[in-house]
Amino acid sequence: MRWETGNVGPAWRMIKRMPELPDVTIYVERMAARLVGHAIERVTIAKPFVLRTVDPPIEALVGRPVVDVRRLGKRIVLALDGDLYLIFHLMIAGRLRWRDTGLAAPTRKGKPGTTGTPAVPPRLVLASLAAAGGTLYFTEAGTTRRASLHLVQGTAALEAFDRGGLEILDADAAAFAARLRSENHTLKRALTDPRLFSGVGNAYSDEILHRARLSPLALTGKLSPEHAEQLHRAARDVLTEWTARLRADVGQGFPETVTAFRDGMAVHGRFGRPCPVCGTPVQRIRYAANETNYCARCQTGGRLLADRALSRLLRQDWPRSIDDVE
Repeated sequence: MRWETGNVGPAWRMIKRMPELPDVTIYVERMAARLVGHAIERVTIAKPFVLRTVDPPIEALVGRPVVDVRRLGKRIVLALDGDLYLIFHLMIAGRLRWRDTGLAAPTRKGKPGTTGTPAVPPRLVLASLAAAGGTLYFTEAGTTRRASLHLVQGTAALEAFDRGGLEILDADAAAFAARLRSENHTLKRALTDPRLFSGVGNAYSDEILHRARLSPLALTGKLSPEHAEQLHRAARDVLTEWTARLRADVGQGFPETVTAFRDGMAVHGRFGRPCPVCGTPVQRIRYAANETNYCARCQTGGRLLADRALSRLLRQDWPRSIDDVE
């Protein structure tokens, strides 16, 4: 028997996930390689809703060279001459695609270009930036219209988009532990709160907690110093390892498939499949549009976790231990 919370269906499996620190880092690196030092030649806003600012006007980008590309939490920032900053927020279904000049521009039917590079379907394009050598396309699948662009001027305006999360890869164990205990939440919520930690979302928080062998529902206020240090080490290792792995996969190309469900992950997106450490089937709890994957044997001492609604519904029938379902 396999227990889970929520309904199971193909629609759920098709839900996209927001790109997180490793994915955004690779976007930043590959965009920098193509855009820094080159002037923006043309800006096209295909879907007006994506542009959330009017001053400065988007046309102010044209003719200005890109001087830097950086990550700001899960956002991507293009810094341009004249103290201008173009801020991409991909949200759930937003993605970035690069096409070299003349190879595979959007076509009505989205057929492959002459080199076999797939064309960008026009219906997905929100905006595009053309520069020497190619075009950057900002796309969004679905109809949620959550992805956004902001153009601001000055560092003060840019800093308004900083949620204040700690950069885990730059923080020592003491700073990490202090931020962790600054509010009393579950470990899952704390890791994914952009006001507490920068760039971590649903997927990599699952991987971090599995690596640390800690329950996603453990409370930060009750975490021992040893477990806080263990979590810090796991977070650094997971984020570093996955960034390096994605960098190697992309090479000098541009990331075409950005997803939170990746081969090689220990628990995220692996419900029912064996934990790579102990072989126990991976479990999950689901809530709203998210889910948490975990190994009951490695992380919770064999105890099964349930969301409030399902445990209330099943009452005494809810299995308490992984031994009851294996």
